[in-house]
Amino acid sequence: MGQLTTESGLPRRYAVRNAPRVQMHADQLTVTPAAVGALVVAQFPQWDGLTVTALRTQGTVNAIFRIGERITARFPLQPGEAAEARRHLEAEAEAARELAAHTRYAVPEPVAIGEPGAGYPMPWSVQTWVPGVTATDDDPADSTAFAHDLAAFITEVRAIDTRGRRFNGRGRGGELRTHDGWVQTCLDRSEPLFDVPRLRELWARWRELPRGDDPDVMNHGDLIPGNVLVSGGRLAGLLDVGGLGPADPALDLVSAWHLLEAGPRQTLREALGCDAATWERGKAWAFQQAIGAAWYYADTNPAMSLMGRRTIARILAAEPS
Repeated sequence: MGQLTTESGLPRRYAVRNAPRVQMHADQLTVTPAAVGALVVAQFPQWDGLTVTALRTQGTVNAIFRIGERITARFPLQPGEAAEARRHLEAEAEAARELAAHTRYAVPEPVAIGEPGAGYPMPWSVQTWVPGVTATDDDPADSTAFAHDLAAFITEVRAIDTRGRRFNGRGRGGELRTHDGWVQTCLDRSEPLFDVPRLRELWARWRELPRGDDPDVMNHGDLIPGNVLVSGGRLAGLLDVGGLGPADPALDLVSAWHLLEAGPRQTLREALGCDAATWERGKAWAFQQAIGAAWYYADTNPAMSLMGRRTIARILAAEPS
């Protein structure tokens, strides 16, 4: 008897959930379940026979595939120099191990790093599967209990010893003003979406916010709904943990605006004991992230665009008119 296939023509062991993925980047790599299956068989034969399932996620950096019930594989969506990409994956794995050792909440733990092959040109990573529903699909915005959980997680992360490490200058977490060029580009592109003159006024104030003497502390670095797992209105786990690192203590406060409505947001602030200056910088970091997501992903990743627009709406609602 021939091998059973799905309606798409793929062998049943190569399933697709909510795929294909819309192309988000001009140079985006194509990763199919069949290619993932071939890579697994060639490089990790102990997993041969496990079902490979393509997952449609809010993520913009990796294509995610579930392999069996216990592990997932992450494939970078954009090409790059393979040796440098492998070093990046190794650094992500080390960060994941560090976070897993310091939090009560479930996070993906590194299992292996795969090599290029089967037409895919980059190294790729394998992690443990973390159960739960993303906050994109199970919205905890009105949950005070979730706000307390989130505060507990941020507190645990901040307590991790930086061991003398400082912000590395890449991405968010340093000085707000260094993002001025990007924000201005985003504002220019956002005329159809927002009251841009109002947002320009706010950014002109936020970009000048001083760090003062606040030392860098450890942050998750990307607490958006797609990276937060929820179960029963409580925090169940965190994803995309490879960005763990030292940065502005306000950075993880983006979660207050990406994830929470006003009441639980105030609960989070009180639980963390945030002073006014740190809280305001957290709002500014959330704005910097949201203003890019809203327009850039309007056609290619509606969930990310919606997150950006919802976060901007929350920020504006909290600002004096």
